[in-house]
Amino acid sequence: MNMEGKAKARAETRKLVKESIGRGDEYKWNQELYSRAGRRAESIPWADMVPNPNLVSWLEKKGTRGDGKRALVIGCGLGDDAEELQRRGFCVTAFDVAKTAIEWCEERFRGSQVKYAAADLFSPPRDWIRGFDFVLESYTLQTFPASLRPRAMRAMAELVAPKGVLLVIARGRNEGEPEGEFPWPLVRSELGVFVECGLGETSFEDFTDNENPPIRRFRVEYIR
Repeated sequence: MNMEGKAKARAETRKLVKESIGRGDEYKWNQELYSRAGRRAESIPWADMVPNPNLVSWLEKKGTRGDGKRALVIGCGLGDDAEELQRRGFCVTAFDVAKTAIEWCEERFRGSQVKYAAADLFSPPRDWIRGFDFVLESYTLQTFPASLRPRAMRAMAELVAPKGVLLVIARGRNEGEPEGEFPWPLVRSELGVFVECGLGETSFEDFTDNENPPIRRFRVEYIR
């Protein structure tokens, strides 16, 4: 997607989010976004149609192999991260609150072994609770308003199995710095909710990625 197209998609999404939150809808606006897109990926500001490079670089650095372990992708969007994990040997479940996004994934990756599901983070299937050896949260927390993020983090933590790993990738900012426009960067202290939920932080990276313009990211690994 070119820069002009990305800027337009971001502006339209910010308008949709603001209107939806004004109506009391803090996160289910995703369905409207994907429905409006009409299978045009350029209308989804985060749809690069390739795996997240900040996930891929972490997997490469760690030498991660799935070896049949169960992985879950939270807010999977159009499925590229899920397919990358499947390629690396995980048995992958990927979900999004937007049913249209899931239908789009199934069309893009016909015959995929990834189990795509339309589901709500706050009311997941019972067998998902503490059911996954690897859980990926990439860019979903930053789409929740600050008031909802602690609840979202608690829900995410509950998906991690004993000895399982949670990888969080999000925009970052300094304590006291204004959060600015959607998607809202996180401060490190608020991620402490994961530790309160029984996860141990095993690594924390604060870096600037190679996007144009560059974006500050947090990449954090936890283990139960």
